[in-house]
Amino acid sequence: MRSRVVVTGFGVVSPVGNTVDEFWNSLLEGKSGVGSITRFDTSAYPTTIAAEVKNLDTSAFIEKKELRRMDTSEQYAVAASEQAIKDSGLDLETLDLDKCGVVIGSGIGGIGTFEKQHSLLEKSGPGRVSPFFIPMMIIDMCAGYVSIKYGFRGPNYATVSACASSAQAIANAMHIIQRGEADVMIAGGSEAAITPTALAGFCQAKAISRRNNEPERASRPFDIDRDGFVMGEGSAIVVLESYEHAKARGARIYGEVLGAGSTADAYHVTAPVPDGHGARRAMEMALKAAAIEPKQVNYINTHGTATPLGDISETKAIKQVFGQRASEIPCNSTKSMIGHMLGSAGAIELITVFKSIENKIVHRTINVDNPDPECDLDYVTEGNRKCDIRYAISNSFGFGGHNVSLIVGRIDDDL
Repeated sequence: MRSRVVVTGFGVVSPVGNTVDEFWNSLLEGKSGVGSITRFDTSAYPTTIAAEVKNLDTSAFIEKKELRRMDTSEQYAVAASEQAIKDSGLDLETLDLDKCGVVIGSGIGGIGTFEKQHSLLEKSGPGRVSPFFIPMMIIDMCAGYVSIKYGFRGPNYATVSACASSAQAIANAMHIIQRGEADVMIAGGSEAAITPTALAGFCQAKAISRRNNEPERASRPFDIDRDGFVMGEGSAIVVLESYEHAKARGARIYGEVLGAGSTADAYHVTAPVPDGHGARRAMEMALKAAAIEPKQVNYINTHGTATPLGDISETKAIKQVFGQRASEIPCNSTKSMIGHMLGSAGAIELITVFKSIENKIVHRTINVDNPDPECDLDYVTEGNRKCDIRYAISNSFGFGGHNVSLIVGRIDDDL
């Protein structure tokens, strides 16, 4: 019999707060983390806005010497992991470290480091490139640093599936525990791609909003006037445990990860398949894995990026899965406030789902002033809504046609 998998810890570094409480309270306040980019000169770019992480004191988590050897994405991952492990109450002295693993995904990894080191190479030659360049750049080092810091010797790797990366990391970590290969898994994602080259690339792909004069109103999921997503950054980490392990140590349990579905559109490198086929199958697979009927789901945290094609495709997929009930299920988009945290989006949205379950409230989707007639579900636009959530879905989709859906549920006291 496979192990049940529960969540016992959260950690967040985000554009609207660098702790879980700050993040959650900002969502309830309808606070946008989008503003003008401060990291570099954007005067030549058609887009000059993003959702940056602000006021993070990395020295509280990482020694000064180590900071100089780490990409920003790695710093975010370590900071969020430290929070999550502390929140979980894990006692490192009593853990079987061979049965503790780490899976942390990223869509782009250390692109900031790559840019800086390439500039040094061009300007001063190969002798000026840092000996730490490779470990600072490669995507797996977020997981590697966390493993090294805490001595976790279980499964350790990165997932890379664009904006579905951290949802895939959590799905994989769940499967590892279900197979009995670990008791505890640190899972999630980290991203720090608000850099000159990445911004230029997204601009040229015409994927991101150009509403520069109204940054806080730029991320507009499901609105007829949406013109692309807003780049975000940060890290979100969860601590997963087998139910037996968590109960044995008396852990506080936030909820249960019940199932996951992973599919491909097999259609286009950036655009979703128009009929939502891949997203539909991911949700159906997750429901089947969780042994949950569509009628039992009472909240969906959508991928909801505010791209013209993506929002329509996801809406169609939800309708196909839930039929007439689709319009009755509260759906929202956390990205309306924090932008799109790319490879870490799935994890931070899953944390949002668990906070919604815990507090019996679904945050509003901001900036839906003129709903798109083709996006006609209940996106909770009027304000935060009280909602007693038993089962919920979190959707994450990515360039390349990657689709991941996660099913989570409340843990009842009598279980």
